[in-house]
This record gives sequence, structure tokens and C-alpha cells, in this order.
Amino acid sequence: MPLFQHMFTANIASNLKLPQLQMAWLPLKSLGVREHISIVVQLAFLILLLLQFVRKLLSLICRHKTDQVRDQSVEKYMAGVKFNISYRITLVCSTLLFATHLIILLIMLNGGEILCDSKVRALSSEVMQVVLWASTLLTIYKIPSNKYAKFPWILRAWWFYSFSLYIICTSLDAYSRVVNHSQFKVRDFTDFICLLPSTLLFGISIRGKTGLVYTLSNDTTEPLINGKTDTPLEYKRESLYGKATLFQLVTFSWLNPLFAVGIKTPIDQNEIPDVDIKDSAEFLSHDFDKRLKHVNQKDESLNPSIYKAIFLFIRKKAAINALLAIISAVSSYVGPYLIDDFVNFLNVKNKQSLKTGYLLALAFLGGKMVETITQKHWVFGARQLGLRVRAVLISQIYRKGLRLSCQSRQSHTSGEIINYMSVDIQRITDLIWYLNIIWMLPIQISLAIYILHTTIGLGSLAALAATFIVMFCNIPITRIQKRYQSKIMTAKDDRMKATSEVLRNMKTLKLQAWDSKYLNKIESLRKIECDWLWMSLRLTATSGFIFWGGPTFISVVTFAACMLMGIQLTAGRVLSALATFRMLQDPIFSLPDLLSNIAQGKVSADRIASYLKTDEIQQDSVEYVSKDKTDFGVEIDNGKFSWNPESSSQTLDGIHLKVKKGMKVAICGTVGSGKSSLLSCMLGEMQKLAGTVKISGTKAYVPQSPWILTGNIRDNILFGNQYDSQKYEKTVKACALLKDFELFPCSDLTEIGERGINMSGGQKQRIQIARAVYQDADIYLLDDPFSAVDAHTGTQLFEECLMGMLKDKTVLYVTHQVEFLPAADLILVMQNGKIAQVGRFDELLQQNIGFEVIVGAHNEALDSVLTVENSSRTSQDLIPDVESSTNNTSNSELIHSQHDSEHDLSLDVTKKQGKLIQEEEREKGSIGKEVYWYYLTAVKGGAFIPIIILAQSSFQVLQVASNYWMAWTSPTTSDAEPVVEMKFIFLVYTLLAVGSAFCVLLRAMLVATTGLRTTQKLFTNMMHSIFRAPMAFFDSTPTGRILNRASADQSVLDLELAGRFGTCATTIIQIIGTIAVMSQAAWQVFVIFIPVTAICIWYQQYYIPTARELARLSEIQRAPILHHFAESLSGTATIHAFDQEDRFTNANFSLIDNHSRPWFHNASAMEWLSIRLNLLANFVFAFSLIVLVSLPEGTINPSIAGLAVTYGMNLNVFQASIMWHICNIENKMISVERIIQYSNLKSEAPFVVEEYRPPNNWPEVGTICFNNLQIRYAEHLPSVLKNITCTFPGRKKIGVVGRTGSGKSTLIQAIFRIVEPREGSIIIDNVDICKIGLHDLRSRLSIIPQDPTLFEGTVRGNLDTLFQYSDKEVWEALDKCQLGGLVRAKEKRLDSPVVENGENWSVGQRQLFCLGRTLLKKSSILVLDEATASVDSATDGVIQKIISLEFKDRTVVTIAHRIHTVIDSDLVLVLSDGRIAEYDSPKRLLEREDSFFSKLIKEYSMRSQNFNATHNNS
Repeated sequence: MPLFQHMFTANIASNLKLPQLQMAWLPLKSLGVREHISIVVQLAFLILLLLQFVRKLLSLICRHKTDQVRDQSVEKYMAGVKFNISYRITLVCSTLLFATHLIILLIMLNGGEILCDSKVRALSSEVMQVVLWASTLLTIYKIPSNKYAKFPWILRAWWFYSFSLYIICTSLDAYSRVVNHSQFKVRDFTDFICLLPSTLLFGISIRGKTGLVYTLSNDTTEPLINGKTDTPLEYKRESLYGKATLFQLVTFSWLNPLFAVGIKTPIDQNEIPDVDIKDSAEFLSHDFDKRLKHVNQKDESLNPSIYKAIFLFIRKKAAINALLAIISAVSSYVGPYLIDDFVNFLNVKNKQSLKTGYLLALAFLGGKMVETITQKHWVFGARQLGLRVRAVLISQIYRKGLRLSCQSRQSHTSGEIINYMSVDIQRITDLIWYLNIIWMLPIQISLAIYILHTTIGLGSLAALAATFIVMFCNIPITRIQKRYQSKIMTAKDDRMKATSEVLRNMKTLKLQAWDSKYLNKIESLRKIECDWLWMSLRLTATSGFIFWGGPTFISVVTFAACMLMGIQLTAGRVLSALATFRMLQDPIFSLPDLLSNIAQGKVSADRIASYLKTDEIQQDSVEYVSKDKTDFGVEIDNGKFSWNPESSSQTLDGIHLKVKKGMKVAICGTVGSGKSSLLSCMLGEMQKLAGTVKISGTKAYVPQSPWILTGNIRDNILFGNQYDSQKYEKTVKACALLKDFELFPCSDLTEIGERGINMSGGQKQRIQIARAVYQDADIYLLDDPFSAVDAHTGTQLFEECLMGMLKDKTVLYVTHQVEFLPAADLILVMQNGKIAQVGRFDELLQQNIGFEVIVGAHNEALDSVLTVENSSRTSQDLIPDVESSTNNTSNSELIHSQHDSEHDLSLDVTKKQGKLIQEEEREKGSIGKEVYWYYLTAVKGGAFIPIIILAQSSFQVLQVASNYWMAWTSPTTSDAEPVVEMKFIFLVYTLLAVGSAFCVLLRAMLVATTGLRTTQKLFTNMMHSIFRAPMAFFDSTPTGRILNRASADQSVLDLELAGRFGTCATTIIQIIGTIAVMSQAAWQVFVIFIPVTAICIWYQQYYIPTARELARLSEIQRAPILHHFAESLSGTATIHAFDQEDRFTNANFSLIDNHSRPWFHNASAMEWLSIRLNLLANFVFAFSLIVLVSLPEGTINPSIAGLAVTYGMNLNVFQASIMWHICNIENKMISVERIIQYSNLKSEAPFVVEEYRPPNNWPEVGTICFNNLQIRYAEHLPSVLKNITCTFPGRKKIGVVGRTGSGKSTLIQAIFRIVEPREGSIIIDNVDICKIGLHDLRSRLSIIPQDPTLFEGTVRGNLDTLFQYSDKEVWEALDKCQLGGLVRAKEKRLDSPVVENGENWSVGQRQLFCLGRTLLKKSSILVLDEATASVDSATDGVIQKIISLEFKDRTVVTIAHRIHTVIDSDLVLVLSDGRIAEYDSPKRLLEREDSFFSKLIKEYSMRSQNFNATHNNS
């Protein structure tokens, strides 16, 4: 019996209209619909089988040889195969079905009954069935030899189709026989027999697995090559997308293997497949460079237009996306176009053939299918294009960062550039997605007006006018929004700049007790950002009101115009118009969204374009000469250089220098005289204004501030070169690193923290010297390499490294230590940016024009040491036993290198193979309910949530009511009379529609308010938690991780998450309304809707585990890009000097790809889910249409049926949208999860403890007592300081000395409670510092740290951060620290700018600023930690005198490598192995020849003997 005949019977019978049955389906009785459909589908399967066969044949021909080898190897090792139950069932069932259809065919050939008027058609259908089942058997038979893990997709599709055909036919045939009281025939029994095996095959097709296991010759089982194993799959690092077939690309089923892994276990980064080669950063970057070069040549410009290059780069892919978007837009209007026809058909169903209704239903379904597929693929294509643009822009920004000139770097801080990478690029990526709307908008509006014109004639002109009014309303909103976005980005830049600076200098903030001040600064910057955000969100809420109120306004205007023009509004016309208005809602809303995104994208693109056009370092400032063409390594002729080309004064002027190959050239001079700048001009880092610079040979550079990369020590030394064990061992020995390696848990494979945070200053300096030495360069430029190391190590470095391994190299070294000058072949004395003196040591002394001042200062320091030494002992015959003293070095340095392990993220470095910075933590599994609850109840306990839901529900009820009212009251035909007057109908409709629009406005405002208040609370909690975290957290956490949360994650909360929640709630309420309306017309839709909804939920549950982990990994992989960039930016001079730009660029490419992999697959996974949900929703819609067509006339009001179709057209959108939004929210909630993660960090001790507040004048005397002090950095690590018991008397000078790693810095950290004592106590003026608040302690002490820190701002702001002192006091402090004259010479004096990191001041000047702070603070206790390491001897002498004078009645604790800075101390504490080795006055310690202190003095004296001899001879 024909298929549709059964369907009509069933539907009509269910409505008790049996007498009409014969009339309804008799005309179709002999058409053979079943056979007709079967032939079409079976023919399609046969064609597909043929194509598969041809493809296999070609594949076999191409790979014949390879397959032969493979087959032999398989045969060699394969002993047998185990067939499981699944495979056996498929074999049995397929055989049964083949046999059944063969018997039916034979019966038909022998004259059996044929239920079709065409015998040829019936026979053809059955012949194809036999052929297809025979092919099925053959395929199943070949599966073991092909080693398939899953049944081929075509086989599974065939089984699904067969099952669907059998179950429908059997059900309808059986029902028809019962209703008509006819006898069951042979065909009915065969259909029932076929149903049983086809059901089993359908079940197996869903699972898809063959389950075959092969037994190898060694009695082990071999998992299927294409199957699952417990180890990561082979496909994991190949591109699944790149290898996908056309069918897989269309359905996104190429992602299935990834989902199969993700459903079982959380996916790791190494399990995510690679991106396609065309999506890799390196390929894209090279492609973009070609476009840029093309634009450059065409425009003949040095700064080619980035916009033109991007256009050329994206145009091909964008054109394909545009075509798909246009097809999607056109197909979306098929439904509104056909609604009037559909309602008219329902009105006159008895006069038309049912075939017309089914054709209309098929047209509806076809339009929806085309819309679904094209829409998903243009969205996916846009996301893919966004990924490509992002990869290209990050690459461009990174490469630009490596080339920025000094001036450009000052105008674009690292915080700003990180914002470009994280926020601006994301906005441009979003804009790429919105570009397709530009093509869709005119088409959508044109089609809408055309449909309206066909239904309501001239009334469409009113609709067009109303549409343009609504759209133009958005233009001023967009302009204002653009301004707001610009302000938001500026505010975000300022906040991120401040945050980045704070995180880099957190240790300084804690030591100086400035953390509260800078937290308030960040919060005030955030307040400015929030103000602009609120204005923007408020405007967005207004746009939302226009979006939802737009269709209402257009419909009111259109219907009013129709009434005025006398156009009859029938139900069909009204429903068609309402459907069209709903479709117009999309372009109306898209316009403000488009304009807003264009505004945001334009602002971001302009910012990036402006950055990419900034000045770069001069590429031709240094001329490289072949080594065989000159005898000079370095030549500078009449050189003029400046850090700021716009400045009237040059940094270096009149530089004439020729350095022969192999010479050792020393550069000395006072602070700020231009020593470091001289090296920079040789590196090409400075702007050359005049003259020539020639370099012959390769260069190596050691900067004054150590630049250490995150990674292990060996990688830092090798710096991209091959490992040569002999050369490496020789290098580390010369650089005095062997002892340090012994102390580290994994020797040279121990990982270094960010910026070398877990290494001492000396260790960092020696590592970068080793890096330079290992390069085996021709020319070495060393900027004050000995300042951070102690006397013994400095001597060893100079003798074994500089005068040993580098004896044949050209070396230019800056130094403040005069004892290293006599060995130089040439000495340059710098003064005010000029080379004031040139010559050998003895020659310069005889000139008496400045050099003797530096030498004199050194002599005074030396004399002070010798005087003390000679007064204690007359004999200095003993050679210091250096070996024995160095053997005292303990493994305390190891502990120091790991003091970051204090917090709960800590890891035992030894157990983790020396890895300090671990992989970023990520949650696994679903987002916890507590995260959702925390977010939703953060403001007023979630009191606004019910009001938001009520407002949205009211909107939906009023919307449905207004549409229902129009459909119910409008006449069904032009001849019929309306139920009530049209004016009343229109009035009620207007009131309901306007009421619904205002409900939306209320909801939008509440969502904006609640969302912003929630995000602000989360931000505040996170920042408070971070600022209260111990230093250990910052030591082991790269700043990129924190910045990523403060930037990208915070942006998600600020601008996206609340809106996502609101939209999700809206969609859920809308789908409830849609189903309610559809059930009014055809309750039968629930029969299919419920199982389809269950399948949708199953898909969602299958999708979420994989998508969630992909989203988490995507967020995690963004931080390394930012971290690598920030690290590279701070070491550009070193990267240039070593010619490593390509290596660092390639590393950046790799990091971009690491981020692209999870991001791309997450975006693809969204479309994988979306296309499946949409197709299922289309199936529900099609079913409802068939039901409406099949119901007999009079069963339902055609107007209500039309309304049901109007709503049903959006069912696929709503159903897919709900699942998509739920999944998207879960992905976005990862940002909340990550922020909460950093809102609950382990905290330091309280800022203030009210019951233990010290007196206001505390500490008055400054006595520091250590009682059995023991310090360890983590519970699992040994103690660094052991049983320290001593007293620093008040108002005395105490020197602390000891070898590297002896515990000096730890003792200082203990005084400031950077680390807390494990046992014992520290008592200052009878107050136990462990009981008082940290702010009370740190604010009463002063410290000048080893690494001088300046903050961006002004000179005054850096000296008096809390603005507690008058200008007069500030000037006095500047004069005392030797900076008064320099600051007065500047135009803005105290308001002179200090750029990020204080880069516009020399390191020595920065150290003097730190001294100025302490002079202002006037604390009773001052700690000096290598405070004068970066200043010359003369300035050092002045500083020591100032400290002696200004702090004569204060306690001064000094850690120093320069012996003369502690020789005049009242007491000297010598630490060794974390214990007190000696503690007495210098005089008494020197009386004992075997004392550690005596040996240090001897060492210093011996090192100075050569200098003294040279000086005396002169």
C-alpha cells in the first residue's frame, strides 16, 4: 500500500473522520508512491556505492606497492581475528534481508500481486533492494581484511533508511488492514519479517563500531589501527580538517574522532589535532607579508596600508563566505513567502489535491535545509577567517615589538601592546564575522519588502519607510557607542598598563608597603572604565529595546497604512506580514550590532595600524664589514646618537672610536655619562643622527640588567645553539657556575622562574655572561658585568672568562670597578655623552683631567679597608685559602632559588625535574554548580534574577497574545467579515505589542545593571586576593597568566556573559511560547518533539565535555603568547645582538598555533552541534507541516494553523539556539571560574592587627633581635636559615656578608616578613614583628633593593609615592642623592616624566632615586641590599658619606659585595650555610687570621695589588 496513503488514513482516522477516508486517498491508490520514493533513494545509494568503488580502485592503483608491503607485514604478524557479537549480527541480519528480498522478487516475477500500477517500477525497486543488500553483504565480508574500527558511513546510512522505511510501512499497512477489515497479505508478512533484522542493524548503526580484535602471532591482541586505544591516537597531531572528505566537511563529522576521545576523558593539549597548514601562523604570516609587499610596491610607500593588505589577504575566503551568507539569507525567506499560500491551501483543502500541500511542506523543508547548511558554513568560514586574521596580526605585532625604536617603546608600553593582542585583536576577529551581514542586509530587506508587496501591495511602502526609520534610529546610537568604545579601550589600556607594572614590581610594593596605594590606583582606574562600560551597556540596552520593539513598530505602521489605504487584511496576509516582520527583526538588529562592531573593530584596527606604523630601530645604522676587509672590530666615525630624535640635545655626540680586533676596551665614567648608550649605538639600538658605525664579525651582548628567559639554565646558556658538551663545560667553569649547579636540584636543567626570579642577582649575571661566551662571537659588549657578583667571583670571571676564554676576542666592557681597568688595552672615560679621555691606565692618570677622580675614590675605599686591616694585623703573608672558604657554601642557595614554593600552588622542584613554573592549572570536568551560583547571586543574592525572568516572560506572553489576536480576529478570506471592527483589532494589537516592547526594555536594563555590578564585584575580589597573595605566588606565576585574567577574561565578564545569560533565558521562554502556539494547531507535534528534544539533549551532553576542555585549553594557551611577548620585549637588544629574531619569531608562531588548535576545534565543535540541532528542529517542523496538511478540513482554524507555521519556522533557530547558548555560556563561565580561582589565593598575614598596633614612634631605637630563627620556603624543603640568634644593636651599622647562597637575602626578607619564620622570632624594639600587621611593619622600615625600580609617572611621584612631603623636602632629598642638578636641568623639573620601568633613566640614576625615597622616609631602620652596585666609585663614595651622615642615629643593615661598604660598620655578621659563622666588630674579626671575614679582606687586597702597583708606577 502506498506510503502516504497510510499516513492519510492514520491521521484522519485519529480524528474520527473515517467516512472521508476513501475520498481523501483513493486518487493516490495506484500511484505507487512507496516504490517511487524507494527507487529515488535506492538509486542515490547505488550511485554513492559506485563512486566509493571508483575511489577505492584509484586509491589501490596509486598505492599498489605500498599496500603489497603492508599486506605482507599484516599476514606475517596476524594469527587470527576475533569476531564479536555486533559483527555476527550484521552478517546474519544482512543475509536474512537479502534472502527475503530475493524471494519477493522471484514471487513478483512469477506473477505475484504488485501493489503499484507500474509493474516496471515495482520490479525495479525490488531489484535495487536485492543489489543493495548483496553489496551490503560483500562490504561486511571485506571489513576484517580492511581492519575497519567502524562500519562505513554509507552502510550505516543505508541501515537507517531501511529501518525507517520498514517501520513506517509496517505500521501504516497494519493500521490500514485493521481499519478496512482487510486480510493480511504476503507482502505485509515480509515487511514485518524485514523489520526485526533492520531494527538490530539500526541499533548497530548508531553505535557504529565493528568491535573486531586481531590476534597477533605473539599471542597479543592488536587494537584496530582506526580504533580506540588507551594511548593517544595517531591522528591527534594531524589535521583532521585538512584530511576530511566533502561529506565530512558539510556535516562537520571530521570532528567525530576528537569527540570520541573527549567523551571518555578530559582532552589534553597534545591530543588536539593540528590546524590545517593554511591556518598555521607561519604560512599565514608569509602570505600576509607577500600582500603587504605587493601593496607597498603598488603604493610606493614606506608605510603601506594595513587595511589594503588585510583586504587582499582575506578576499578569497571572504567571497566564499559572502556567497554562502547570501544563499542563507535568500533561503530564510522561503517560509514567509509561502505562508499565505499555505493558509489559502488549508482554507480550500477540499478543492485541492493533498499533493499540493505536501509539495508546499517539502518547499518549506527544502528552504530550511538549505538555510541551515549554508548558515552553519558561512559562520564557520567567518570564524576560520577570524582565526587567520588573528594569527597574522599577533605575528605582526610581535615582530613589530622586536623592532620598536626606544621612542616608540616609550609611547607604547607592554601593557598597551598586550591589550592589542588580547582585546583589540578579538574585536577585529568579531568584526570579520559581522562583515557577512553587510551583504545579507540589503538582500534580507529587499526580499522582505518584495514578500510584503505580493501580500499587501502598497502597504509594503509603509513597511519599508518604518524599517528605515528604525534602522536610522540606530545610527546616532552607533556613533555614541563608538565614542564609548574608544573611551573603554583607553581606560582598559590605562588599567592594564598599571596592572602590568604592579605585577612586575610586586616585591618592591610589598617591601615599601605601597600595595594598598597601588591597589587603590588600579581600583580608581577600574572605576573610570566601569563608568564608560555602564554608559555603553545602557546604550546597548536601548539598542535591544529597538531590536525587540522594531517589528512591533513596523507592523503597527504597516497595518495602519493598509487600513487607511483600504487594503483587506486577511489572516493569510497578516500571518505572512507577521512572519516577514519577524524575519526583518534580524537585519534590524544586525544593523546596530554591525555598526557597533564596525565601531569597535575600527577603533581596534586603528590602534593596531597606528602601532604597526610607529618608528622602528634604524636597520642601516650599523654597517657590517667582512672580517677579511678590515683590521678593526668596531669603528665609529663622528657619531651622533640620540634616544629621542626629537630632542634638541644628543645622547652621544662627536664619538670617534676605532677598536682593533682582539683588544680589551674598558668604558668608565660617572652615573648617566653615556656608558651603556655607547654600547647601544654599536648594537644599532639608538637613532643615528650622523656619522658611521662599522662592525666586523658577530656580536654578543650582556646587558646591565640581567635578561633571563623562563626555562631551564642550559637553554638560557645555549640560547638556540647546539649543545657541545666540551665547550659547554668549559664555559660554565669560566663563568663560575659549577658550584651553583651543584646546589640546584637538577643541576643546569633546573628551571628558572619568570625574569629569573628564583636566582640571585649574581647568578643571573653569570648565566647571561655564559650565554654570551657560549656564542663564540667575535665582538663582546659587556655592560657592567661584575656589579652583581662578590669580590672573589668577580676576580674569577675577569681572569678566567674575560682574560681567559675571551683573550683573543674583541671585548668592550663597562665597569665601575677600577681594579678591572689596568688590564685593558684601552680605557674610554665617558662624560656628558662624549668620550672625554682615551688611553691606557697609566696614560690617563698622567692627564689629570677627570680620570683621577674615579681612581681617587677607589683609592679612598681601598685605604679604608687597608687601614682597618693593618690596624688589626701587621702580617698579610698568608695567601687566602679561597678553596676552603668556598667549600662552606651550602645548599641554601637551592632553597633561595625555590622560595616561591610557599603557596598552595607550590611544587617540589626536585620531584618535578627542576620545573618551577608549572603548566597552568585548569579545572577538569563540568563547571561546578557553585560557580554558576556564585555568579548569579553575587549581587543582592540574585534578587534581580526573578524580576528579569518575569519581565521576559511578560514580553513573550504579550507577543504571543498580540499575534494570536491578529490571527484569530482577521477574516480568513477577502470575502469574509472580521470578528470585530478592524479599528478595535488594531488598537488591541498595538497596546499588546507596545506593552511587550517595554517589558524588554526593563529586562535589558536589569541585565546590564546586574551584569556590571557582578563583574565589578568579581574584579574587586580577584585584585584584592592577588595583592594579598604572598611573594611566592608571584615568583612561580608568570604575569601573563594574571594579565590574561585581568584582560581577556574580565572583558568576557564585562561585555558578554550577562548578555549571554539574558539571551539564553529569552530563547527558552520563546521556545515555550512557540511550542504552546504549535500545540494549539497540532498537538501531534509533541509525539516527535519530545524524542527529538531528548536526542538534542543527548547531543549536548556528548558535545559539552569536549567543548568545555577545548575552551579551557584555548584560554590557557593565550597566556604563553602574552608571556613570551612581554619577555621578548624586555630583551630586544639581546635578541638583536645575537641575531635571534627568526628563532623568537618561530617560537611565537608555535605558540600562536598552540592557541589556534583548541580555539579552531572549539569553534568547529559549536557548528558540529549547531548543524545537528538545526536539522533535528527542521525534522520537527516538517512533521508538524505534514500533520497540518494531513488533518481533514475543519479540524483546525486555518488562521491558527498559519500562526503555528509562522512560529514553527523559527523553531529550528530557537531549539538550536538554546543548546548553543547553554554550551556557549558554559564556555564563557570558564572565565568566571578562572577569575574565582585567583580570588581565593592563599593570603599573607593581615595588613593591620588592631590588638597589636605598635606605638606611633616605633621603632624608636632600632634594635633587632633574632631568637632561634629558622626559615624555610616550603614545608617539604629544608631550612634556609638555621638557628639564627643574635642582636643588631639600635643606631648601629651592621654589615652582612657571605658567599652567594649563604642566606643574606633571606635574612632581609625575614625582617620584612616576605617569608615567615618557621620557628623562632624577630623582635624589633621589644615588639614581636610576627604579631603585628604587615603594613605596620613594612611602612616603618626602609630598604634600597638590589634591583632599582621606578614606576611610570613623574619624578615626584616616584620619590614621594604617598604624597606625604613638601616640594622643599623632595628637593633636599634629590640634592642629597646627587640628582638635584639633573632634575633641575629638565624642563618640567619635579614633574619630569618617568616612563615604564624607568627606561629613560640609567640604572645608576634609578638606584639614586631609591636612595632618595629612603632619605625622605627617615625610618629608624634602613636596609641596603647591594644599593650601590650600579654606580661608579666616586658616586658610591658620596652616597656612603650621605648615608653615614643622614642615618648616623639609625640602624643600618648593609648587604654588600664591595668590602669597603661594610668595613666601617660597627658589627659584621658573616653567614655560611644559613648559619652564623661569625658576628663581631670588623677589627676583632680581622685579628683572627682564620676568620671568614679576614679571608674576604685578603682576597680584596690581593685583587687590588696589581692596581696599586700600576698606580704607584704611574
